[in-house]
Amino acid sequence: MSECDASWPTKLEAVGRALTANGIRVIVAETGDEAREQALALIPKGASVGVGGSRTMAEIGLLDALRGGNYGLVDQYDPSLGKEAAFKARRDSLQADYFVAGSNAVTDDGKLVNTDGLGNRVAGLAFGPRQVILVVGRNKIVKDVAAALERIRSVAAPMNAKRLGAATPCAATGVCSDCDSPARICNLTLIVEKQRLPGRTTVILINQELGF
Repeated sequence: MSECDASWPTKLEAVGRALTANGIRVIVAETGDEAREQALALIPKGASVGVGGSRTMAEIGLLDALRGGNYGLVDQYDPSLGKEAAFKARRDSLQADYFVAGSNAVTDDGKLVNTDGLGNRVAGLAFGPRQVILVVGRNKIVKDVAAALERIRSVAAPMNAKRLGAATPCAATGVCSDCDSPARICNLTLIVEKQRLPGRTTVILINQELGF
């Protein structure tokens, strides 16, 4: 184990304390598999579950587990859904018992920073679902809000635009140009500074680099 890797448990603990101070529950997981099981343990069988866009969810097998489990999953990513049905699923997910997603960035002082194209993910984080669960790889941790916004512009947005096949300049160049493209995926940004309802939001910090 490198010196850098050895320092991560201490870093995750410090960020966890900052999140906790802001009213956000924290679980630290060593692996994606552990994070998946921790997330599933928080969701009762039969509960309605909405999801927001998250590469990390897919990488750790959480989306597949929700699809295959005994949950009332509102699956906006079901490939059988047409455009209108998928849009309705996004709206319905905001009334679910649980909302599961990732986070573009987490700051050292315990803030969650996220940017969306349509806004359904940031809406779910802000209000609606009774409980929110976020799975977050250690690579999403940044110094402050300015660094979080820069991470979104320089890393998360270009990589997600490319993954989604979006017709944006950043999908081709890998660099944000603050475009006016109709396909732009950086339209609405939410900064969660504190959680007024203690325990509503749970962040599972994962000691692995996952997602964008």
